[in-house]
Amino acid sequence: MTLSVNNSTSALSLLQSLNETTQNLNTVTNEVSSGLAVADAADNPAVFDVAQQQRFEISSLASVSDGLNVAQSISDVAVSAGQTVSDLLNQLKATALSATDGSQTTAGLSALNTQFQSLLKEISNTVAGASFNGANLLDGSKTNGLQFLATADASSFVTLSTENLSLGGSNVTVSAGTTLSSVTAATAALALVNASIANVNGAVATLGAQSNQIIAHASFVTTLSDTLTTGVGGLVDADVAAESARLTALQVQQQLSTQALSIANQQPSVILTLLRSG
Repeated sequence: MTLSVNNSTSALSLLQSLNETTQNLNTVTNEVSSGLAVADAADNPAVFDVAQQQRFEISSLASVSDGLNVAQSISDVAVSAGQTVSDLLNQLKATALSATDGSQTTAGLSALNTQFQSLLKEISNTVAGASFNGANLLDGSKTNGLQFLATADASSFVTLSTENLSLGGSNVTVSAGTTLSSVTAATAALALVNASIANVNGAVATLGAQSNQIIAHASFVTTLSDTLTTGVGGLVDADVAAESARLTALQVQQQLSTQALSIANQQPSVILTLLRSG
């Protein structure tokens, strides 16, 4: 072996090896600490680009999910209020039916009419109060329904249709001015109430069906988001167990390379020994 004080081939080779080991060690350390094999574009540009696109999709789906949750709440309130109106109409029917009895006295008709008017007012209050987040599907204020995002790219929507349950409307044909002032009036009121019951039950069934649609779509969006999240993890997540084992191996390699480099750097000092012996 040629000894030189100007350079050492073995030391340079060992230094290059040490630098490579240190670089690998830093990379593995970052992967273990962050849990990511691809933390930024420099790690793997192609994979990072795909992962970022999927992250955007997941973020967009979160917005879709939030909107669907609001839609579900609006729908639930409408269904609940619709069922209440149906129950109140059944009570109206019983009251109107009693008033059609020809044996009713004037005082009896008056009492039944008072009860009838109270039930009509309760229907109006129920419809007026069927709001969530300022949206009411039962009072006729949303003639075109309500639309909510169904997809992350905003290409599709879920629509909540409205069912007007206001007094004197297309479903509840009995009006606020309907009375039980006489047997004849009670008979006419009973016919209106019967028609209203059939209409409202159909309307509530429609509201229930669209509520189920929203629930199903919201579940799909959640499943899709979870699937995309798992996919992104498969792209960028580090195998922590494997990388931990590799980290230990690289640490040992670094220590051995450091010691070997130290030995190689001591070789030129042999020249001083030769000079002293001369």
